Amino acid sequence: MTVIDLESYEDALATYDPVMGLEVHVELGTKTKMFCGCSTELKQDANSQTCPVCLGLPGALPVVNEIGVESAIKIGLALNCEIAEWCRFARKNYFYPDMPKNFQTSQYDEPIAFNGYLDVQLEDGEIFRVQIERAHMEEDTGKSTHVGGATGRIHGASHSLLDYNRAGIPLIEIVTKPIEGAGARAPEVAKAYVAELRELIKALGVSEARMEMGQMRCDVNLSLRPHGTEKFGTRSETKNVNSLRSVERAARFEIQRHAAVLNGGGTIVQETRHFHEEDGSTTAGRIKDNAEDYRYFPEPDLVPVAPARDWVEELRKGLPELPRLRRKRLKEEWGVNEHDMQSILNAGAVDLIVATTDAGAPSDQARKWWMGELARNANETGRSLDELPVTPAQVARVAELVASGDLNDKLARQVLEGVLAGEGDPDTVVEKRGLKVVSDEGALGTAVDEAIAANAAIADKIRGGKVAAAGALVGAVMKATRGQADAARVRELILEKLGVEG
Repeated sequence: MTVIDLESYEDALATYDPVMGLEVHVELGTKTKMFCGCSTELKQDANSQTCPVCLGLPGALPVVNEIGVESAIKIGLALNCEIAEWCRFARKNYFYPDMPKNFQTSQYDEPIAFNGYLDVQLEDGEIFRVQIERAHMEEDTGKSTHVGGATGRIHGASHSLLDYNRAGIPLIEIVTKPIEGAGARAPEVAKAYVAELRELIKALGVSEARMEMGQMRCDVNLSLRPHGTEKFGTRSETKNVNSLRSVERAARFEIQRHAAVLNGGGTIVQETRHFHEEDGSTTAGRIKDNAEDYRYFPEPDLVPVAPARDWVEELRKGLPELPRLRRKRLKEEWGVNEHDMQSILNAGAVDLIVATTDAGAPSDQARKWWMGELARNANETGRSLDELPVTPAQVARVAELVASGDLNDKLARQVLEGVLAGEGDPDTVVEKRGLKVVSDEGALGTAVDEAIAANAAIADKIRGGKVAAAGALVGAVMKATRGQADAARVRELILEKLGVEG
């Protein structure tokens, strides 16, 4: 890989102001494609979900997906956009092998939603408003797989395979206005914006917005201008960035790269760039065309879209609680501070904790298990929390067993371990592994007597007033009962038998 000179981040920001533009593509969760009845189901045989319309065969006529339009309006409303009374589709003409029609059906100068904003919260609590230029409807392209090369890219490949199952899947492209004034926090703002947008999309129920699966991806446009000037610099566009961390890293890298080029007397090339996860760098893609190079013209085969105002207002009334307001409410209900709430959000645990409390667990217990034992397992296995094979109802049941005294924390961790290993629900794991707390007073009394007899010196210390030494006897009893005794009750029994006040 070519070595790219970088300016230090601090020196870059001392000379230049970054200006960003973020373009986020959201793959809608509709059952059929945007302009035909082909299924959008994932992981099917290549080219098995195609028809004359999405393959662009002569004479095939598209029909717009009503749920796709509805989803676009919901997104626009949630982004505080104006909803067009009349809009239409356009043909965006450019050739790629994964564009079966040689044009993309999109929207150009007449988007369905425009002129909105999204308030995002940074990690220190500061609110930054990102202005939205537009949200418009379009279709996805097919998928190219380049075979025979070392990098998976077309350069060096011996041949390419094309799968058109994805061609025609509904997309909403959300485009910001130029984001100015973020200064050194520009990469953080970019990450926070995409994170907030992802939560919003998920709350609306229009997409799962899983970035790692390509259901949501971000193009990071960035330019620099010297302090005190107003004219924007030449921008680069880092394409298809597919994680929150990568959005932040891409913006930071491009700030440093642009500054190095400009300080060295060079000129920024307007181009697309590829992001590399392994080191956070970007490399050149292709020279970026301007809009006029795409030769947009109105799509003659689709009628204009004119959403009735009463329909739009009905959709507005049905919008869910917006994520930032919901987090504020939950933060107050759970009694957590801003830092803890941010950690819960970063872990993707908000909905899981809510579902666990809805299933009957106290909120502190729900947070404890999702942010503790389960988060640890997710990190160790490289999965997200919602990919773990455990349900909120099962976590609530574990919390219930702890509250009833049937399990202690150590045993509860073993139960969750069994659930994650596929051994069944919590009660089944408890039964199979024999994990219930030993609560029989007779059995506990016997274990305590045996521990006292085996540790006479320690017992004498306790009788002499060194109550803290009881911990050693508690440990002996816990070992004898395989950790299945109630430690607090064991301590009480020890002190009772030794005639010592606790």
